[in-house]
Amino acid sequence: DAGVAARLTRTVLGALEAEEVRRLVVVSAAPVGPEPEGDGFLDRTMRGIVSAVLKDIYADLREMEAELARSATDWTAVRPPRLQDKPLTGTYRRVVGGFPRRGRFLARADVAHAMLDAIGDRATVKQGVGVAY
Repeated sequence: DAGVAARLTRTVLGALEAEEVRRLVVVSAAPVGPEPEGDGFLDRTMRGIVSAVLKDIYADLREMEAELARSATDWTAVRPPRLQDKPLTGTYRRVVGGFPRRGRFLARADVAHAMLDAIGDRATVKQGVGVAY
């Protein structure tokens, strides 16, 4: 549901502050971040179509990320593309502050892997991290 991510994030940020917990890693979506440098016509077109169809969801995720940016939390937003139900590979591309060129898919298991990996990686703090095969 559009709106749930931002509302939930505000609640979680309040709970983290109350408990003096600083680290938070969330899942967002690739279209929320910057476009990959050098992407071709097909990737730009598909991203535009998907963004138009899911505009309310992506607006909610942008607001979620804005809530994070306004907070004192050491947050990371992991931004995958289209999710797949496939097994963990542990092998994917990652771009801090951007998105991998021609990144079209990623298994949910690899998204979880990327999120766990980000927990201890100081380079990802207060950053969006694009992940894809």
